[in-house]
Amino acid sequence: MSGGSRNTAGSASSASPIIRSHHPAGAQVTTLRLQGKRVTMRPLVPSDHAAWSEVRLRNGEWLSIWEPRRSDFIADPANDYQAFERRCAARDRERLAGSSYTLGLFIENTFAGEVNLNNVVRGAMQTGTVGYWIDRARAGHGYIAEGVAVLSRFAFEELKLHRIEVCIIPRNINSKKVMEKLAFRVEGLAERFLEINGVWEDHLRYGFTIEEWHNRKAALTQQWLIAKT
Repeated sequence: MSGGSRNTAGSASSASPIIRSHHPAGAQVTTLRLQGKRVTMRPLVPSDHAAWSEVRLRNGEWLSIWEPRRSDFIADPANDYQAFERRCAARDRERLAGSSYTLGLFIENTFAGEVNLNNVVRGAMQTGTVGYWIDRARAGHGYIAEGVAVLSRFAFEELKLHRIEVCIIPRNINSKKVMEKLAFRVEGLAERFLEINGVWEDHLRYGFTIEEWHNRKAALTQQWLIAKT
């Protein structure tokens, strides 16, 4: 899992979002749905709670060591439907504001994890941070790498960002394998960068720019994506 996280997904005819309204930065996002060769990604809705909760609770110990510690004073969405409903509403507001995109990842219409674009900054930076997690039972098959490739196309071609980054604890071998599959560039080590499970952890920072996307778009599309028609 990488810095950040979170029933039935319909089919889509292309990898482009199927949308009709716009957020302030100009990208269409209201009915967002992104498609890879095997995965579909879309915002979660309250009716996804049962599937999301089952995966989160079953993977709790496996996921919690890589995530910020949750406050004891905040209801856990995995155990509380209303908390999950509020989470969905908050993610919708962030998406409509153009500041963050939290997408459920579905494999054959079954919820399996999340791939997120967080902390979107405009102005001179035009950047965002990618985070992801997946059901342990689904790990090792390249689904997250595909999801990150799908999100990269959205970030560069729809949101018109210049750069995305992924931040990973050095000992998180599984998350580093995702970056190896996609050949994202290592930019360096940020010491005590994020609080993870109560500890300020060092993170490797991986970068990917729109110039690199254009140079590698054909290869990434062939491997992970559905070509646009």
